Amino acid sequence: MKSFIVEKDGKMRIGEVSNPVISSTQALVKTIACGMCGTDIKLIHRTFKGFPEDVYPITLGHEGVGEVIEVGTDVKGYKIGDKVLLPFATSEGYGSGWGALSEYAVVDDVKAFPKGEEPVWGFAQTVLPDDIDPVDAVMLVTFREVLSSIRYFDIKAANSIVVFGCGPVGSTFIKFLSLTGVKNIIAVDIFDDKLEIAKSIGATHTINSKDQDLAAAVRAIYPDGVDFVLDAVGLPFIVNQAMALINDRGAVLCYGVPEKEEITIDFSKASYNFRVIYQQMPRKDEEGAATDQVLEWVRNGQLVIKDFISDYFKFEDSVEAYEKLLARKILKKGIITYN
Repeated sequence: MKSFIVEKDGKMRIGEVSNPVISSTQALVKTIACGMCGTDIKLIHRTFKGFPEDVYPITLGHEGVGEVIEVGTDVKGYKIGDKVLLPFATSEGYGSGWGALSEYAVVDDVKAFPKGEEPVWGFAQTVLPDDIDPVDAVMLVTFREVLSSIRYFDIKAANSIVVFGCGPVGSTFIKFLSLTGVKNIIAVDIFDDKLEIAKSIGATHTINSKDQDLAAAVRAIYPDGVDFVLDAVGLPFIVNQAMALINDRGAVLCYGVPEKEEITIDFSKASYNFRVIYQQMPRKDEEGAATDQVLEWVRNGQLVIKDFISDYFKFEDSVEAYEKLLARKILKKGIITYN
């Protein structure tokens, strides 16, 4: 099959790899679409935690949707024709950057595993309902990760929060914070068009940190500081910027895996009491548990999936698509399709 490959030097190509082979507890899927993610950028840059140079070349992609075309002998939770979320693929001779940017991939069936041996990823590999477009459904991966992270961070409606970064992840956080009742949301970015989007989906204040003194602007709104600062970009320097923004016992929330695995915190401008909390990889059981709430918001019209998507690309054009992503020329979510 064809797969999207990242070489040891970061060069990208589409190449032939071995087809996945399913076990008795797995189903084989034909890929329909896969989302493009900031995690992919870090894998291309070879700066993602847990991916040393010797695991490259790797196959890329972790926001996939596919159609079941074959099931293992013990499978109970899938049937042929099901559209499923979050398949992965491994191929002989290649490391796995989860591999969903491949023509075929695999899902585990939690129901087929003996009790106590449930697969970690299987809890988030769910069958899509018929009323959800399977291409746009790749956004559900981001949606579920974000909602499960809001729950993990324990952000309440009465809290105040600064969100750094208004890309696909940051804008999803802003939208979901608003949907969960948070009314004190400051969006921070260096691009006015992204800040306009943030304002339209729930941000109560916006700050262009390139043009304004960030600490002064936040303190003008919340003199004692905010309860939370969320880094939705994954840059360690944001932790230090956040120190001047949080209130006593406030917290800096870091979502995603930063490019450096160590950080020096300058807390000279912080209160005496603060926390820094990392959520580098949402737990798949918690991600799966967020599915029903996300679907409820979609069905009642509070969440419009297409509002978060800006670009679609054919699989054969995926190298050029990622070059656009690296050049920051994709405003919202980009999706690779196999149709």
